[in-house]
Amino acid sequence: MVKYELGAMVEPLCSWFEENERSMPWREEPTPYHVWISEIMLQQTRIEAAKSYYERFTKRLPDVESLATVSEEELLKLWEGLGYYNRARNLQKAAKLLVDKYEGQLPAEYDLLLELPGIGSYTAGAIASIAYKKCAPAVDGNVLRATMRYLNCQDDISKQSVRREMERSIMEVIPTEKPGTFNQALMELGEVICIPNGTPLCDRCPIADTCAGKKCGTQLQLPVKPAKKERRIEKRTILLIENKGQIALRQRPKQGLLAGLWEFPSLDGYYTKAKMQEYLGERGISDVKIEKMKDGKHIFSHVEWHMRGYYVQMEEKTQDMVPNLVWVPREELEKNYAIPVAFHSFLHQLLSQK
Repeated sequence: MVKYELGAMVEPLCSWFEENERSMPWREEPTPYHVWISEIMLQQTRIEAAKSYYERFTKRLPDVESLATVSEEELLKLWEGLGYYNRARNLQKAAKLLVDKYEGQLPAEYDLLLELPGIGSYTAGAIASIAYKKCAPAVDGNVLRATMRYLNCQDDISKQSVRREMERSIMEVIPTEKPGTFNQALMELGEVICIPNGTPLCDRCPIADTCAGKKCGTQLQLPVKPAKKERRIEKRTILLIENKGQIALRQRPKQGLLAGLWEFPSLDGYYTKAKMQEYLGERGISDVKIEKMKDGKHIFSHVEWHMRGYYVQMEEKTQDMVPNLVWVPREELEKNYAIPVAFHSFLHQLLSQK
C-alpha cells in the first residue's frame, strides 16, 4: 500500500479551522472528560442533536466519579433518545475503572486510553490530541472521506489496513504544537465541506487547490466502500395496555438489540383488531377497550421495525396477555423509565390519551 501524502493540507487546513471553528458546548471547556463524553455521543448522533443531550448529561454527571456511581436506570434515562445504549454502559464501565486505577482521571497516553471500555483508536486519538495536546491520529468516517477525496485514492475505507495506514500518515504530518487543532480541522472539513451526502462544497474548501479528487472530478465517486446490505424488515404489533392509570411495560433481555431497556409489550407480525380480540379471548380476557393507534416505523442499522399499535384499556390487570409485565403509573413513564426512541411515537400517542 502506498503511503498517503498529506503534508500540503496541514497549514491551510489549520488556518481555516482557527478562523471558522464552530461553537460547540464541549469546545468551550475541552477537558478530557468533556471531550470523552462528546466524542462518544457523536459516534452515532448528529452534532445539533447531541448538544442538548450533552448539556443535560454533563450537568447531572459533571465528572468521572458521578458517572461511575449513578444508577444504570438513571444513566440510561439520561441517554434516552441517543440510541446505541451500550455506549452509555461502556462509559460507566470505563468510569469505574478510572476511579479504581487513575484516581478518576482519564490518562493522557493513547495506549492507556485504548484499554478503556468503549474507547477505540478514533476516540483515544481525539482525547489525547484535543484535551492533552498529544500527537495522536483521530480517524473517523469524516476524516477518511475527506482525505480519500483529497488524495483521489481508490482504497477501500472499510479495510482496517487502510484506516491504520491513514493513522500512520497523519502521525507523520500532525503539527506537534497543535495536534488537536489539526484533528478537529480534518473532522470539521468532512462535516461541513467534504460532506457525505450531496456534492462537496469545493468552492469553500481551504485545500481545494491541492485536492487531487477535485482536479480529477472524482469527488462523488469517493470514498470507495462496500455497498450496504439490505436491512431486514420485521413487522410487530405494539400493545399500549392501561389499567386504572397504570401502564404495562416489560424489560428487554440483557443481551441483544436494545438490551435491558424498557418497552411496550409486543407481538410478532401484524394483528388486525379482530385478531387482537381473538388473541385476548383465547386468554380469557374480554372486558377490554381496543383502539387502533397510528402506525410507527424505526430503522436500526441492520433491521427495520414496521409497527402497528393498539391501545388496550383493561378493567383488571393480567399477566396472561404477554409474559413479564410490570405495571407503571402513567406519570412515571417519561420520568423514570428509559424507553427507546423506537417506541416514542407510541409513547406520545399514549400520553395524549385521556
